[in-house]
Amino acid sequence: MIIAALVFGIMGYYQATHFNANVTINGVKVGHLKPEQVVSKLASQTLKNDVFIGDEKIINGKNTVAKFTKQDLSAVNRVFKKQQTWVPSFKTNNYALNPAEKDDYRSSTLKKQVEDRLKQLNKKLKAPKDAYAYIEDGDLKVSKSEAGEQYDIEKIMSDYDKQEYNSEIHLTLSRLHPIKEDSKIVKDKTKVLKSLMNQSVNYSVQNKVYALNASELIKNAKATSKMKVTIDPSELKNKIEEINNNQSTLNKKFQFKTHTGKIISVQGQSYGWALNVSKETDRIQKAFENGTTSLKAYNVYGVGYSTYGIGYHNTTNNGIGTSYAEVSIAEQKIWIYKNGKLVITTDVVTGRHDTNEDTPKGLWYVMYKESPSTLEGSEAGNAHYSVKVDYWAPFTLSGCGFHDASWRRNWKKDAYLTQGSGGCVNTPPSVMKTVYDNLEQNEPVIIY
Repeated sequence: MIIAALVFGIMGYYQATHFNANVTINGVKVGHLKPEQVVSKLASQTLKNDVFIGDEKIINGKNTVAKFTKQDLSAVNRVFKKQQTWVPSFKTNNYALNPAEKDDYRSSTLKKQVEDRLKQLNKKLKAPKDAYAYIEDGDLKVSKSEAGEQYDIEKIMSDYDKQEYNSEIHLTLSRLHPIKEDSKIVKDKTKVLKSLMNQSVNYSVQNKVYALNASELIKNAKATSKMKVTIDPSELKNKIEEINNNQSTLNKKFQFKTHTGKIISVQGQSYGWALNVSKETDRIQKAFENGTTSLKAYNVYGVGYSTYGIGYHNTTNNGIGTSYAEVSIAEQKIWIYKNGKLVITTDVVTGRHDTNEDTPKGLWYVMYKESPSTLEGSEAGNAHYSVKVDYWAPFTLSGCGFHDASWRRNWKKDAYLTQGSGGCVNTPPSVMKTVYDNLEQNEPVIIY
């Protein structure tokens, strides 16, 4: 009885001071050792720093010594208490323990080498292909996923952190897996594309509204990882080009009823507008992507002094509107209308005909107004002139416009044939102020 008690006492003391038989720390056998002895053994441990993935060595590291010191005894004691049992245990347990003094080679240099090596290896390995939802030729489809060989670097490096102070680092092989066809991600993307195909945008250009249906105009599209969609805009762009060709007026001919009631065709010059097809296509594409149901044309352009399309807001009188200046070269006269009513008419002298300085025909617009102004330029017989006028309203960038001409003595109907201006519409000083006051910037000027 005394002997049994003595044996149990010795065994209890041994269990209270020594690690169990099959315990390891960082892969080092510490069975039957006291915590103080474990610290010494860990401190003397040589770290080979060879890194394996499965059976393949990917890094041949340099040897270092684990930096365990007496200050790590408390940490070893905590491990000791975790594994301690009342009776001897032969259960295999391995514990990971980092020294208080960190090893920069292990935690920084070697870790980066491992990550860089994995990236290098991945370049030569086949990447997995994710399944994805897409629209092709108007049909909704799901691609097939394909397995790959590339390493899952994030998971492997997470395993590295857990084994940081093993002599050799054996990392669990983990490969990247593709997103499968039946995954929630692919199903959600399919829903996004189905929703897209049911969308429509009411696109307003002037006073016309076009119903643009995604099912007709989106033939190819793909849902991105963030549940956005990317659309092939080619069909949509063709539709906007069609609208632009049918409705825009820039560089086209206008039907115009003269003061006599005669219908003539006038070539659009600076007056007119067109859609910026590329920018409008982008806007409508985003409207489809964002679920916007109505949109007004915004990117309208023109030429001349104002690059915004002049006449876009005129939908009456074949796009000319009811306020304009009419100039007849044959009659040497102008008529100015406001809201369809004649407010002033007067004789004028236009560009000189025999020297090909005729006032340019076509549909223009009043670019701006200036009073007083100094006109500079050239004309037949006068290479460089500079003349002051009280009123100036140009309609071409080349310098043709309405202005008073106090120096003119010949105001006859045929004066323009041999004694006309350098291209401007000379207006008698006595009526020029009234003409000037009734000319408005951006309003049409029809010359025929």
